[in-house]
Amino acid sequence: MSTEVRVPTLGESVTEATVATWFKQPGDSVAVDEMLCELETDKVTVEVPSPVDGKLDEIVAKEGETVGVDALLAVVAEAGHAGASTEMEPRKAQHKEDTAPGQEEKAEAAAETETATKPDKASDGATGGDAIDVMVPTLGESVTEATVATWFKAEGDSVEQDEMLCELETDKVSVEVPSPARGVLSKVLKAEGDTVEAGGKLAVLSSGEGAAASGAASETPGKAAAEADTPARSGKDIEDAPSAKKLMAEKGLSPDDVTGTGKDGRIMKEDVLKADACSSGDAAAAPAPAAKAAPRAASPAADADREERVKMTRLRQTIARRLKDAQNTAAMLTTYNEVDMTAVMELRSEYKELFEKKHGVKLGFMSFFTKACCHALNEVPEVNAEIDGTDVVYKNFVHMGIAVGTPSGLVVPVVRDADAMSFATIEKTINELGRKARDGKLSMAEMQGGTFTISNGGVYGSLMSSPILNPPQSGILGMHKIQQRPMVMDGNIVARPMMYLALSYDHRIVDGKGAVTFLVRVKEALEDPRRLLMDL
Repeated sequence: MSTEVRVPTLGESVTEATVATWFKQPGDSVAVDEMLCELETDKVTVEVPSPVDGKLDEIVAKEGETVGVDALLAVVAEAGHAGASTEMEPRKAQHKEDTAPGQEEKAEAAAETETATKPDKASDGATGGDAIDVMVPTLGESVTEATVATWFKAEGDSVEQDEMLCELETDKVSVEVPSPARGVLSKVLKAEGDTVEAGGKLAVLSSGEGAAASGAASETPGKAAAEADTPARSGKDIEDAPSAKKLMAEKGLSPDDVTGTGKDGRIMKEDVLKADACSSGDAAAAPAPAAKAAPRAASPAADADREERVKMTRLRQTIARRLKDAQNTAAMLTTYNEVDMTAVMELRSEYKELFEKKHGVKLGFMSFFTKACCHALNEVPEVNAEIDGTDVVYKNFVHMGIAVGTPSGLVVPVVRDADAMSFATIEKTINELGRKARDGKLSMAEMQGGTFTISNGGVYGSLMSSPILNPPQSGILGMHKIQQRPMVMDGNIVARPMMYLALSYDHRIVDGKGAVTFLVRVKEALEDPRRLLMDL
């Protein structure tokens, strides 16, 4: 007896999905509620479980295909049913005729690995082990492809289980691909720079003790000697930042050439840049030639020889596209004001030590600005709304986006329900998201759903700017450098710590009055933080 597996209900207003990944292949045994495949919609990822115990008889919808609600995905032959095993054979035979040779071999190999009583299983490990496919992991909601950025291992290298094999770049985050087992990387199928789809095959791994021993024995004497002479950086298993690994590979540096300043000696990208600058400085210190080189002729061809062309990362391409789309789509306008930071700075100075002692996190400016913006958004809700076709969607919550500059580009992690958080919770959340952003560890969920954004250009020294909207949001606040300026107070000229504020907004939904009112409310809350406590 066979049971059909169909596309479940995908959610309100969602009528179709894409088959992202099959976790099982035809012939594989499955248990009831065990995950068979994963579907991706434009909003969520949906897992499809097996409705019964049995074997996966046939896959109807392949990876990458678009399916509607209640469409047939696969057929499962139920276990324990009379005649189920006899029904399987003609079905498998028919499936074998309709399936590409590579896929059929993969299915047969998967079926064979389930039989634990195979007498030649042990001998397989001694001769190189089982072949295991290294697949592209799920990349996140609405992300279907990535670019292979860096291979940390080469063909023939021995690898441990969960050791990083390569790094993929999507248009939003970097994804590390670990080894599924211990063994030898026998074949790399996708080179650096290649584009891969979710669920695609990256490499083939030969697993087992025998394979690992074989890989170790095949290493060149020079490589083995070099590794023997290289001491471990520490007794801990330290995973360096992905951006640092990539840069070390580009610069030809090893971890022993770099002093890590991160936690437990973790190597960051800045450490690699510093080590490379030192080595370049040593090279520059060498005796210069006696004769100075003649200047090059002024021509485009001569200049081209000194240029370097580097392909934009997917993240940078996405940033460029989204920023230009925001300019082309929204009726963007910016209004400005300035705020006296005296009250905030005095309050912070008075309580920062007590705050850190109690909450374990430093009291920064971002929690004040986040609270002030939440307060202002409550009074001017259209700044916290978005346009959807001919509708205006008002958000009765605040998911605050905090723009963070990283080595790979600008990302905007989201502090969810910031309006319901305390100062301490906001500071802790921002610190954690900022650390993940710099290490390339942000998940898709942590960068989606923002309703308003704060961008602090002041940390880089910016005195004034007009930030660009983060669509589909209707407002973004730009913070800037705090600078002592002469101000007239009670008829006297005094020096005060002032900051320019800029609110860019979508004039299609936010009128000038609302934008100015919002910025004035932020200014008032910062110049007198007691207003936040009294909800004034």
